[in-house]
Amino acid sequence: MNKKISVSLALTIAIIAMTVTFSVTMILARQIFDQTIPSVQEKESMYSKLAELDKYVRANYYGDIQDSTLFDMISYGYILGTGDRNATYYSAKQYTELLEVQSGNIVGVGVDVVKDTSGYARITQIYSGSPAEELGLQVGGFITDIDGADVKNLTRDNVLTRLQGESGTQVVLGYMSPDSETAEYTVIRSKYVIPSVEYQMTDGSIGYIKIIQFDSTTLTQFSRAVNDLTGQGAAALVFDVRGNAGGLLSAAVDCIDLLVPKGNIVWAEYKTGERTLLGESDDSSVDLPMVVLVDGQTASSAELFAASLRQFSGAQLVGQNTYGKGTIQAEPHRMSDGSAVVVTVAKMITSNGESFDGTGLSVDVEVAASSNTDAGAPLTSDPQVSRALAAAKLLTGSSTDSPASTSGSTSAGTSEPASAGDATAGEDTSSAPATSGEE
Repeated sequence: MNKKISVSLALTIAIIAMTVTFSVTMILARQIFDQTIPSVQEKESMYSKLAELDKYVRANYYGDIQDSTLFDMISYGYILGTGDRNATYYSAKQYTELLEVQSGNIVGVGVDVVKDTSGYARITQIYSGSPAEELGLQVGGFITDIDGADVKNLTRDNVLTRLQGESGTQVVLGYMSPDSETAEYTVIRSKYVIPSVEYQMTDGSIGYIKIIQFDSTTLTQFSRAVNDLTGQGAAALVFDVRGNAGGLLSAAVDCIDLLVPKGNIVWAEYKTGERTLLGESDDSSVDLPMVVLVDGQTASSAELFAASLRQFSGAQLVGQNTYGKGTIQAEPHRMSDGSAVVVTVAKMITSNGESFDGTGLSVDVEVAASSNTDAGAPLTSDPQVSRALAAAKLLTGSSTDSPASTSGSTSAGTSEPASAGDATAGEDTSSAPATSGEE
């Protein structure tokens, strides 16, 4: 027989339920409050200190303050203060230039340089279609001053930064030709394309591919280089990633996938310990002996490229131990004023579950770099390249009585870059939340 619940009992149950709900709500609210208040207090303290500093400086500083510059410098300082050595703040102008770099398009003079023992900037590359090519500047010549600033007082990065700028703007260069003739040029900056891949076939039937950087144009150029060299009958491949500071992680993964058999290429390991697979390879691969040339400036995605080829395909590493940057930076976060920020979000874990961050990759064959190798000289004049070619020849089972040599007549040339219209500055990150940055 059904029994009816008395009104008093129903009220009692309702009151108990409300009491329990209220208690649980209060506990959760207290926890949220306890977590929020310290954060609010910290932010208030930070903003108060900044406001106090700003008030004092504006009241007493003799000069004029440019607010846009001030805000950029505050942002630089904030990122520096996090202790993230791979984090970067880009002003609106710098971020626009970064997008041009990642798409393969640069606005500037059209040269690459190294700081020579003389202190001047020695030209090592003249890019096709650039103002430098039109002026007749030569590889092996020197830039001695930029807009009146003596290059001897500038770092290589400072030199390259001063050479770049907005399209149509002018820069005045002091120039000394390889035969020591001096001249001054007023150069109009304009767009040109930097190829990310260069390649050629050697006399020893060893294909040589140099990857300058990993960007949105790299896969197209890299695929063309590999297909061309294998089509010519290359018995082995040498990949040169010396000086390659990385770039787009996804571009490096795509190039690795082209070469190695099926498997997981790279994971992101977050501070919680959680791992997310960022890249894997399919069944197709290139079944040739491989050698990778590396040095102390080989970093990030370029290190992953070298490590993956060694782990998947048994490639030998020749040269010098790599830099050791095995972290992953988020895609640039664009701010409301057009500036952007990049922060480290994870550690890079390779196919064998290891990290090279802070340690770098050790080489199988150590060869010191030569400071006397001139740009444009035969490959074999570079001792590291010569040793890599010999190592590749040994892997094919061929005789190594003499180093592999190259011939200009057998050069396949430079891979043509993808057109600017085909290149994209950004990438779809829906399947991969992060990529290694900058560079």
